[in-house]
Amino acid sequence: MTARQDKMTPIRDRIDVIDAELHKLLNERAACALKIGEIKQSAPGEESPVYYRPEREAQILTRIQKENQGPLTDADIAGLFREIMSCCLNLEHPLTIGYLGPAGTYTETATIKQFGHFAGTHAMSSIDEVFREVETGGAQYGVVPVENSTEGMVNHTLDCFMNSPLTICAEVELPIHHALMVGRDSGENVTEIFSHSQSLAQCRAWLDAHYPGVPRTPVNSNAEAARLVADKPGAAAIAGDMAAERYDLRVLASNIEDHPDNKTRFLVIGRQLVGPSGQDKTSILVSTRNEPGALYRILGPFHRHGISLTRIETRPAKFGSWSYVFFIDFDGHISDPIIELVVREVGDVAMEVRSLGSYPRAVI
Repeated sequence: MTARQDKMTPIRDRIDVIDAELHKLLNERAACALKIGEIKQSAPGEESPVYYRPEREAQILTRIQKENQGPLTDADIAGLFREIMSCCLNLEHPLTIGYLGPAGTYTETATIKQFGHFAGTHAMSSIDEVFREVETGGAQYGVVPVENSTEGMVNHTLDCFMNSPLTICAEVELPIHHALMVGRDSGENVTEIFSHSQSLAQCRAWLDAHYPGVPRTPVNSNAEAARLVADKPGAAAIAGDMAAERYDLRVLASNIEDHPDNKTRFLVIGRQLVGPSGQDKTSILVSTRNEPGALYRILGPFHRHGISLTRIETRPAKFGSWSYVFFIDFDGHISDPIIELVVREVGDVAMEVRSLGSYPRAVI
């Protein structure tokens, strides 16, 4: 045995002891999850028990990151615990999650980030279809994009809320890192670049510098672009790492986005009302006529009571001429007395106010 092996042997022995303890504790946690599931199923007067508790998961992830002392990063710790919770929830009650597909999209990545690899996922062809799948019970929850930090709001998602009974149960923020990829057998010469129009826009400066004059073709999704170029010599796709893995592509360049802090925000939609986590946001839909001072009167209660707005967007209403709907996100939970008061005062000056849900702020 070498001197190096002499030094490593006691450390490896210690790892074996730690692994045995982890094995025991993980199974003990899983057993607790099973007991909780049994209690929920046997509780009298509850027609449909709630198994997924985003506020509880957010509290756990926030706590373990706060207590983290390294060398694992906060993101590493959060990812490990997310998978542990995903496994235990699957034992307690398996979930089906619909998301905007196809497979390999950033929305799939966001779905896995929120629900872990143990949840059942189902790719849908459109945002409308994700809403319908959850509304009809084909999936318990859905994941849809709602906002990009450089390209703005996804208006289709906002419009779907106007006629849907679904609520927002959680939000997911995902750093967006684009890569240029080609088929395994394709050469270095790129003659056409495929991607979603937003991704092409987010990489415009990099493409101008590295591939000037090469045609750029927009498609429905980055995953669709990856699928198209898999067997198309000379074609390249802009997509994420998951798409490269899904379609066995070779990455020519990574992190080609023009803004390195580019993020996309996703919403988890469902039917449940989520309890307070301590760090929450609320979204409401407010309809009003297009008349002088309408927006001022709606925003007044937030100013008077010191409530911070995080987003306000306007969409044309589906009813009447020149009527508008405001989507407003703000800090706080709908169960807070001050938030209840603000929403009530907004209702006094608007045509209609509908809560879209309170939910935990996105965790790393």
